[in-house]
Order: sequence, then C-alpha cells, then structure tokens
Amino acid sequence: MTVQSHSTDTSLVPELGPALGRLCDPPEIGLPRGVLGIGFEDIRLQLVTALFDVAGAARSFAAAGDRQGAIASLARVVWIDLWERAVASAARRITDVVNTRLREGAQESHLSERGLNQFLLKVEDERAIASRLGSGGANFVAALDALEQTVPVAAAPGARGRQGVEEWQVALVAAARRLESAWLALLDSAVIEQQRWLHEIRRVRDWRRPRWPLWAATGVFLGLATYVGLVLGGYLEVPTLLRGLANYWWSHL
Repeated sequence: MTVQSHSTDTSLVPELGPALGRLCDPPEIGLPRGVLGIGFEDIRLQLVTALFDVAGAARSFAAAGDRQGAIASLARVVWIDLWERAVASAARRITDVVNTRLREGAQESHLSERGLNQFLLKVEDERAIASRLGSGGANFVAALDALEQTVPVAAAPGARGRQGVEEWQVALVAAARRLESAWLALLDSAVIEQQRWLHEIRRVRDWRRPRWPLWAATGVFLGLATYVGLVLGGYLEVPTLLRGLANYWWSHL
C-alpha cells in the first residue's frame, strides 16, 4: 500500500473553479441568446455542478489515501461524458424550440400536417446540430488527451507517482480552461444555429396554398360554360352528348 501524507492527499485535486471562468458565473435567469431566444443557463449550471461533484468525489478518494481512485475520478472519459451530455441537451433544446415554432407557423399559414413533416427536425437533424455545437470543443478534447498522457505516471505508486502528480494537476487545470472555451464556442454556434432555422420557420409561416389549381379549375369551368353557351345559343353544332340538353333547353325557351 502506498503511504502518503494527509496534506498531500487533500491537496491532490486542485480547485477548478478559477480555471472554469465564466462557467461558474451566477445564474442569469432570462438571458436568451439568438433570434429564437433560447437560453442555456440551466444546462451550464448542470455541467458545472456535475463537474464539481466529480471533483468532490476525487477529493474524497484522495483524503482516504487512494491517489489512483482520485485520478480515475477525473479521467478523460468522465470529462467527455459530461461535455457530450451538455452538448446533447443544448441540441435537443434547439430542436424542440424550432419544431414548436414550425408547428405554430404551420397553424398560421394553414400548412397541412403532411407538408409540415417536410420541415420538422428529425433525429438526424438533432445529431447534426449537436455535431455543430460541439465542434468548438476540439481544443478541449486535445487538452483531455494531454491530461490522459499524464495519468500513468501520476497514478503510479511511490515516489514516481508523486513526481507525476504536479504535471497531472497542470493538465487538469488546462482541461478546465479549455472547457470554458468550448462552452463559449457552443453558445456562439447556438446563435448561428438559431439563425439557420429561423429561415425555415419563416418559410412555413409565410407558406401560401398554391393558386394554380384554382385558376386551372376556373379556366376549365369557364371554357366548358362558354362552349355549352355557344352550343345552346345555336352558334356551334350540337354534339351527340349534348343533344338531349339542347332539345330540353330549346323546348322551354
């Protein structure tokens, strides 16, 4: 068993709050961003809360002298999972709001349900939105890769492990900073995403039923009426199909 001093164990996991920057800002209720007014404050707070819970668990392992357990609690896969859940939640929110606005627009324009289905966002659209929202996390993922490279040494027993802890701590703080950048990039992408789908919402809201079928039917009706009128007026030869109608009409004049 590796024996470590109590001070070393309790200071193993650095404070992540300062490195997380704006992710730790107080809740700003009613602060929408983008043309559709979609806010993500609750998702941000969920992400930070989950990360602090993980860090708290890591400190508990460290306080118990389990350096390996503490380091494993903040492993790359844990950070990735928290980030992907936040991205998925943001993409789902955009999808839900866009579909709600599309349905409202369809009610205004009297677009049929069948026509509306061509515009509604599907599962594949939500995945594409999530991909675009998460694209700003490339540097965050790179920082996690660097963090993962420090784990074997930091988690090793004895003096070798203690020497690797500092490098692991530096990489951990760097990952936290990159997470803040990734979140801010997500917010910027969300603004663009809302603008993208506003165009589709306007298309649905401004939809008008095509008028050519009405004009075509009107033209056919007027053409037939004109023809029948000319036949009954004696200007055209009476076809066999209309002979009975013509005789009836003339007999009652």
